[in-house]
Amino acid sequence: MTDTFAFLVITFIIVLGFEAVNGWTDAPNAIATVVSTRVLAPGAAVAMAAFFNLVGALSGTAVATTIGKGIIDLDVVPLEVLAAGAGAVVIWSTFAFFLGLPTSESHGLVAGLAGAAVAVVGTDALLLDGWVKVLAGVVIAVAVGFGGGLVAMNLLVLIIHRLSPSAVRRIFSPLQVASAAFMAWAHGTADGQKSIGVLAAAIAIYEGKGTEGFAVPLWIILLAATTMSLSTALGGWRIIRTLGMRLTHLEPVHGFAAEATAASTLGVASHFGFGIPLSTTHTIGSAIMGVGASKRLSAVRWGIGYNIVAAWILTFPICFGLGWLIASLFHLAD
Repeated sequence: MTDTFAFLVITFIIVLGFEAVNGWTDAPNAIATVVSTRVLAPGAAVAMAAFFNLVGALSGTAVATTIGKGIIDLDVVPLEVLAAGAGAVVIWSTFAFFLGLPTSESHGLVAGLAGAAVAVVGTDALLLDGWVKVLAGVVIAVAVGFGGGLVAMNLLVLIIHRLSPSAVRRIFSPLQVASAAFMAWAHGTADGQKSIGVLAAAIAIYEGKGTEGFAVPLWIILLAATTMSLSTALGGWRIIRTLGMRLTHLEPVHGFAAEATAASTLGVASHFGFGIPLSTTHTIGSAIMGVGASKRLSAVRWGIGYNIVAAWILTFPICFGLGWLIASLFHLAD
């Protein structure tokens, strides 16, 4: 059953479902701060995010290649592994969304794919080089996000400390619109490519070409990017509220510092030949905490921060387990 064209279509539907969930749970991270600082109205911010997510997803395929053929061995896994891995994220991220928790679709996907591959093939299906990039991405997202936000905010304070609050807001409000657009583009070039990689992998497996046949045609990029862009337009207010309003108090200068830091980190990791699948959620969340901590440690609501981090940590085992379970059920039905 799972090597038929019908199951290829089912796999595409599930992966596009993952991309839709990514659009309305993860993409709002890119605009959380610009909405919370009231620089942009939610509708305008969402429209901007939808557009720049699309542009970002069209700007390269390095991350898509890492996810598509660097995490699991396409020469030994069937289509059901891809469908199960993406399905695991849809279930977990939807559940977390209703709790207002910003989960990482990036790490949920790799964990779901790993669990599904282990269920059907075993640990031999996992590729070490790709997992090194994934684990490096966890460290980079948290350390560089938090440290970069902390340093960037302290440097900005040195520059603007003589200015009045009204002058600072007048200067940084338009700058934050630019940094939010930059952040949305970075989300597209990082997270937007995850489903592109899985869809391209599905084609390679279905055609029996495996890793050697992996390629990313333009129509797959457009299909995935458009799905995420339209889904982003649906909003994601719960996530915006958690990151932009509840974690720490933000003014436009703080939002600019957090977004510029996170977007730069994501852009560098995704391009320049790295193809490291960083989590947008981890990166911007850590940057916001770093910016908040630059004022004083108590400025960050660490209880909410701990809940966010707990959701990040739980994503790996939960999505691994769900991927394993769904793939096992597919395999039994085959």
